[in-house]
Amino acid sequence: MAEKRVESSIRNKAMDLLARREHSAQELRQKLKTREYDTDAIDEILQALKEDRLQSDERFTESYVNHRFNAGVGPLKIRYELRQKGISDSLVDEFLEPLSDQWDELMTRQRVRKYGVSIPDDYPSRMKQARFLQNRGFSPESVMRLFR
Repeated sequence: MAEKRVESSIRNKAMDLLARREHSAQELRQKLKTREYDTDAIDEILQALKEDRLQSDERFTESYVNHRFNAGVGPLKIRYELRQKGISDSLVDEFLEPLSDQWDELMTRQRVRKYGVSIPDDYPSRMKQARFLQNRGFSPESVMRLFR
């Protein structure tokens, strides 16, 4: 009986977290472990949530990619962040690929928003802008293409 109560408690906590926003399975597992629930019980509950389609790494990835894209973050940083959240590269590719023709435009918008329309002539200013864009997650190749 106590075991059922624990499982119910784990499920309720997981559902509470999912009600706020999508989570990857790894994120949920980590958050539930901090509450010192049994690891096997957590895994069982997460599997049940997946089967019930209440937790989905695909849905989480799609939501995360769209959110970060709209925040002006580049593909390298998004990939890194999702990898930290336990999302496979193949799943990340599935959602980054449709945006591939929009990254250069997004990068340009980020540069213009921060530094204005004109591209500076002096090397130190260009490098400052390039570092800004690379820190936002755009590849060095695409950043250098922008300044040519």
